[in-house]
Amino acid sequence: MTEDEEWNMLSEEIRGRKIYYEIHGTGPVVLLLHHGFASMKMWKDVYPRFVEAGYQVLMYDRRGYGRSEPGEDFDRFYLSDSFCSESVRDLEALTYKLGIRRFNIVGQCEGGVIGTLYAGKFSEQVSSLVIASTLCFSTRTMTEFNAEKFPKSFHELDNGIRDKLLYWHGENRAETLYELARTHGGAYGTGNFDLRPKLPAVQCPALVLYPDRSALFGVEQAVEFYRHLPNAELSVLPRCGHNTYEQLPDEYVRQVLNFLDRSNADTSAKQVDFSMTCLASAPVEQ
Repeated sequence: MTEDEEWNMLSEEIRGRKIYYEIHGTGPVVLLLHHGFASMKMWKDVYPRFVEAGYQVLMYDRRGYGRSEPGEDFDRFYLSDSFCSESVRDLEALTYKLGIRRFNIVGQCEGGVIGTLYAGKFSEQVSSLVIASTLCFSTRTMTEFNAEKFPKSFHELDNGIRDKLLYWHGENRAETLYELARTHGGAYGTGNFDLRPKLPAVQCPALVLYPDRSALFGVEQAVEFYRHLPNAELSVLPRCGHNTYEQLPDEYVRQVLNFLDRSNADTSAKQVDFSMTCLASAPVEQ
């Protein structure tokens, strides 16, 4: 099978564009959302562990990332105020088309923004939420932040980082996506970013998983998530940099799986309790 044939087989037309996705395993569904520089390929060493633990994994490349079509107006979309809301709509359309009605979300950095907004809007669909290395709020504009944190252009990057971007997106998209991300910030936008007003709407159990040595965001971001999410747990990974899934993969997976197991067990218990209550209150036929 050629790469083009595989791409066509594992893609769905979502709102006029082909979105690439993969599903692995069986069991409760775990949706993995990639960060703002990556594609779903970033999960290649992580997702098999969730499958082995009895979960079904759904991964996809968000619009314009990896192997998903960008559409003719991608740059306008990326720079617009509707980036987040449109990304949420794409996710809603994809899960609906795949017949997936309830799932757990694991989002890394910018993926955590999309996951949080989705969980707040569609609470009946989301069993639990994990957000790792995600920015909660900014004290200055993201344009200023990005200029400091990402000073190098694509061609000035170290070979290892550039090769990773090429692996994620291919030669035709890697430079464009990197330059857009470092100058405009995607879901984080260009102005002052603040997710806190949206957090009270997230009713599902949430795990805030944060590194203590991120080169981008401090641990106070995790504390703000914890304070504003109604049903949150907080875990800080020691001696860990920003890409938690990559730097401490064993501990990352262990903590996420522990949280998922407990959250799904609680959900099942509540469903049983509800069913028993309904049965007890049902009229007895004479």
